[in-house]
Amino acid sequence: MKRLTLIIALSAALLGCPDKDQGPAKPAPEQVSAAELAAGKVVAERDCKGCHGLDGRGAAPGIPHLAAQRASYLVAALGEYKAGKRTHAALREIATHLSEAETRNVAGYYASLPPVQAEAVTESVYAAPYEHGKKLAAVCVKCHGEDGNSTAPGIPSLAGQQPQYLVVAMQEYLKKERKESPMHGLLPALTNLDMETLALYFASQTPAQRAAPPFGDPAAGEPLSAVCGGCHGAHGVSSDSATPSLAGQDARYLVDAIKAYRTTRKREKMRLYVTGLTDEQIRNIAAFYSVQKSQAAEKGQTLVKDLTDRCDRCHAAGAEIPGMAVPKIRGQDRDYLVMALRAYRDGRRESSMMHNMSLPYSDSIIESLASAYAGQPVK
Repeated sequence: MKRLTLIIALSAALLGCPDKDQGPAKPAPEQVSAAELAAGKVVAERDCKGCHGLDGRGAAPGIPHLAAQRASYLVAALGEYKAGKRTHAALREIATHLSEAETRNVAGYYASLPPVQAEAVTESVYAAPYEHGKKLAAVCVKCHGEDGNSTAPGIPSLAGQQPQYLVVAMQEYLKKERKESPMHGLLPALTNLDMETLALYFASQTPAQRAAPPFGDPAAGEPLSAVCGGCHGAHGVSSDSATPSLAGQDARYLVDAIKAYRTTRKREKMRLYVTGLTDEQIRNIAAFYSVQKSQAAEKGQTLVKDLTDRCDRCHAAGAEIPGMAVPKIRGQDRDYLVMALRAYRDGRRESSMMHNMSLPYSDSIIESLASAYAGQPVK
């Protein structure tokens, strides 16, 4: 699944799934005796309540709720802090000094508490990144066409374009690394999350099929495109979120862009290749790519649901996976979920499975995924 690295993203006791190859987590009883609960409460009063409260509610944004969490997961998490696999100095210190019995008891205590019911996140940039991007796109259609399908020569189509590339392009305009255009006046008002949602919206649109341009020879351009295909994909349809698709792009824009790599655009590999091309060869390459059929790079319309469906395979309320200590994430603190997913994505938390799943996600997708789970009722 090609996701925004533009693309949904689990800091105190960070949630997640341990690797299967690390061996099964030591079991912790989900049902504990009254004496064990009382002993666990003593540990919570002594070591945990400053951040997690005696009721298991995180004391501030970014601190996870522990109430009603699986005891087996809490035991596994404390074990990872003790082993140095998770980076939080205070928690490592606490975990190091807890006995096995104290660890089991405090985990059982918090697991026995009623869950914290979180409030739903309603800001559109977090809850529905595609819809937020669609609203922002209204100012773009004058130049780039309805749904990002440009009909003006020299103006690029944005429909179906790779999202991370679109974000990078907007940032280059913002830094004035590309030639002066109306883009320079529009971009300063956008946040990074705005840019990502805008990119997600355009990446999810269907590119229109183009007629042959009034210049260049598509047939002559095809063999010249062989070198390009290594990065830009077969027939110009990229499979890399950071590499633009060329298929179905405006031919005049492609000519201008290719020539810009000779001078102003900062891509050394591109400069080395295009420097050896004649103007006629550039026109032929542009003509070839302009008539190729492209496709949407993303499915932003259903993105949040698709991702939550995928996550629910492990994290659904009743899910139990033998040999794995899987946390409940419904109703969890949103800021904490964001931090945890970013940590997996950026390689700051150990779990090859979670890292591989979260690697393609941009901050906007991580924010939306976290918001979706934070707003769900705890079961």
